[in-house]
Amino acid sequence: MNWSGIIVGAATFLIIGICHPIVIKAEYHIGKKSWWGFLAMGVLLGLLSLLIEDDTLSTIAGAGAFSFFWGIGEVFAQEKRVLKGWFPENPKRHDYYENLRRKNSRVS
Repeated sequence: MNWSGIIVGAATFLIIGICHPIVIKAEYHIGKKSWWGFLAMGVLLGLLSLLIEDDTLSTIAGAGAFSFFWGIGEVFAQEKRVLKGWFPENPKRHDYYENLRRKNSRVS
């Protein structure tokens, strides 16, 4: 019996499930400039994936890499969700959000 598919599937499910709250917290505390951290983690895990000899672990690292790459776009989308009121904004960054709202209302 080959368990590697189930192991990779479960690990990918967990990685995606963990990345979602990381995106929310990163945008809340750092803002969209946190995308650099997601890029760095994606590159790091991608490089690890190339260096790991075990196929299952290499695949899991690759899935993690691309989940962090996906998180880059999600950080920008999360900021838009905050501006729409779907997620709470960080009170310490209220002025930043207000400036964005003003800028967006002038464009519309």
